[in-house]
This record gives sequence, structure tokens and C-alpha cells, in this order.
Amino acid sequence: MFAESKKVVLCTGARTPIGHFSSALSSKKPEDLMRMAIEALLQRSKLPKEAVDGLIVGWVGQSFSAPNIARVTVLKTGLPEKTQAVTVQNNCISSIEAVSAATRFILAGEGELYIAGGTECMSRMPYTIEGARSAKALRSMNTVKEKWGELQANPEVSVVDSIEEGLTDPVKHINMAGTAEVLAQMYGITREDQDKYAGESFRRAIEGWNKGFYQSHVVTAGNNGSTLLDKDEYPFLREDLVTKPQRFAKAPAAFDNSAYSMKQFYQDYGQFIEGKTYQEGAKGTVTLFNSCGRSDGAAALIVATDKKAKELGLEVLGEIKGWGFYGNNPAHMGISPALAAPVALKKAGIEFSALTNIELHEPFAATILSIFKIGKERFGHDWKAKFETGAMNPHGGSIALGHPLGATGARLMLNLLYSMKQDPKSRYGMIAACAGGGMGGAMVVEKAG
Repeated sequence: MFAESKKVVLCTGARTPIGHFSSALSSKKPEDLMRMAIEALLQRSKLPKEAVDGLIVGWVGQSFSAPNIARVTVLKTGLPEKTQAVTVQNNCISSIEAVSAATRFILAGEGELYIAGGTECMSRMPYTIEGARSAKALRSMNTVKEKWGELQANPEVSVVDSIEEGLTDPVKHINMAGTAEVLAQMYGITREDQDKYAGESFRRAIEGWNKGFYQSHVVTAGNNGSTLLDKDEYPFLREDLVTKPQRFAKAPAAFDNSAYSMKQFYQDYGQFIEGKTYQEGAKGTVTLFNSCGRSDGAAALIVATDKKAKELGLEVLGEIKGWGFYGNNPAHMGISPALAAPVALKKAGIEFSALTNIELHEPFAATILSIFKIGKERFGHDWKAKFETGAMNPHGGSIALGHPLGATGARLMLNLLYSMKQDPKSRYGMIAACAGGGMGGAMVVEKAG
């Protein structure tokens, strides 16, 4: 065993713009998006390819189009054939896991420099046929094609939307939007407060783009010399939510409509709404506009020993001080960052109050506002104050920017590092995110310099 204490740093990173679902980037496969991010990183950092010991990629919608997408990307980007390649899946914290894994590999003596990141093209997530190949209708591809019209009536076969299946917890049988509504009902989070928070996320994201912040690390996504997308797509599709916030009220509630009432929601999921029972007049709060969008994109950054980074003349942006993961009830998955943060902070030896910069994943406004409540009540962590002073998500978050599942953790880290770079007062920063299944991840860094 070669494990030893080393100073692990984060260097130059790059990402594609985030494309909205079924829009600008939907023609690109996840491995294409990952390749774009890594090629941009290599170009910007001037990192010699032969210096890369490994590539760690987070990818949620794993399919067999690119088995071990990290290895496929190594070969497509011309990294050395010998390069270690690992694909990780930890739902929405997959690329936090990728950065953590790269750090572990370095500390274990497996290498000195890794590229870590993540990718997702939700627009290309497949509809799948589920069933055993022992079923007569599934014994061969030819049989499937011949029997296609009969498959949906076959009790041994089901045709499934992989997105909807993936966004529904298989243990608690509740989808992600449902978990947000559970928290909203538990903690008394109003729709008005959720819409207000979401509006601010959009405002900050658009301002961040207009002021040039995102040009520090976002590269144009192209195809054969033509531009597909040069900036994050969704904020500019929803600019009217900032100029005309009254439009938030036009979005129907996900669980309070003519097809599905709040009374039915409580019947189905009331077991998870701790301390509350259904009261006549209860209102649904979660909507399309106060939730993050489905998205496409990729992001990557360099993880290396401080010694190796200096040898190669790389720009060091921060030092990893500690990280932590914490699991909770899948039906309450959205508050897991508040639970993971104390683990990461303890390992880093840093108090929450010392954090000058935070990037927190925004799956739903309801989950963020719930974190504001329980973070302070349970741990004395005043997330709300960090947000209101601009220390948290100063350039917008996932509600506005989008959520390309496997790439979001790396996107958070890039936001954090480049925010800290331009802020002379920054010193300690943290990223945190929740993930389906009830997993939270957080990582603490110290600004270089």
C-alpha cells in the first residue's frame, strides 16, 4: 500500500454550455459532450496529454452506447492508451464523486494527475424494453421487431421511459418532484417563497452571463465548425420570469390540479410528511418554474498533487480540504446537503461561518428553502444568510442554469473556483448537492494563493 498524505489541488476546468431538454445539444451524445469539455480543458490549461494518469467521469444515464464512458472519452480525446479510466454513478452527485475518487486515487499513490468531471444528455435517454430474454417476444432482435405491435400487451414485457423510471425512487416509490412537495408540506414552504427564490436564481444566472462571469470557463459547443450553443440555454428561454415575475403564478402546481389533488397526494405520500396530516384547503407548491430543468452538458477539471501542478506550470485554483457524503430517507432526499455539509466541514476542520463562497445545487426551490430551515435549526448553519449576502450561488443555480445530472457536481465546482478567483476576499468555499435515493455530497476547498 502506497497511501500517503499529499496536498491535492484543483486546476483549470471547462464545461460546455448547458442545453435545455430536447433543444440545442440534443443531437450530441454524452460522450461527445464529455469530449468537448476535455478538449477545451486541455487547450486552456496547456496540459500535456501524457501527464494525465486517469480520467474519472460521472454519468447517471449509463447505457451501452459508450460502455465505461471514461474509457471511450480517453480514446476519443487522444489521451494515452494506458490512462486509467473509471465511470462512476452516484445519481446527481456523480461528478462530486468523480472529484473525490480522483483525490482518493492520488492519495493511494495510483497517480499524480487526473481529469475529473461528468456528462449527461437527458435528451437522448432511451425508452427501454424491459423483460427477460426467455420471453418468446424478446428472444432476438428480429423477434422484437416482428412482435413490436404486440409487446405492450405482453405481460412479460414492459416499455419504459428511462427518465421517468430514473427519477422515481424504487424503494419509496416517489418521484423527485414528489419529494420536493413532501418537504414543502413538512416545513411549511409556500409557493410564493419558492417562486421568489427561483426568480432570483434566474436573475443571477442572466446577470452572470451578461457580466462575463461564465466566459471564464464555458466554451462554445459546436458541430463540424458550426455553433450549436454558446451560452446556457434555459435562462434566456425564461428571461420573462425576471422581467415579469407574475408569470410564475401561471405555472400549474404539479400535485394540485384537476387530475391529481393534494388530498390524493397526502393519501399516497402522507406517510413521508412527518408531523402533518391533510387539512382541507392545503395547496400544492411545486411547479415547473420553481424546479430545475432537464438538461444536456458536460464539465471537467484537473485534480492533481500540488507538486505535479507546479511542475507542469498549471494554474492552481484551490486546494481540497475535505469532503463528505451522507444518506437520508429517499423521500426527503432534497435536504441531504444540509446533512453532508457538517461531515465535509468537520473533515476540513472549518466552521460553516468561515465559508466565504458556497455553490448549492438547486433541484427545487422547495428543497433549498427546507435546507435553510433545518440547516440552521439542527446545525446552526445559516444558509439563508449566505444566499442573501451573495456568498451562495452568486451567479445563479440549477433552477436557472439546468441540471445535466452527471455533470452538475463539476459544474458546481467550476462556479465555485472561478467565483473565488475573482473575489479577493474569498478563502474557503464549499459545494453541496443532493441526489435521488437520499444521498448528499459536499466538498470544501481553500482558495489558492
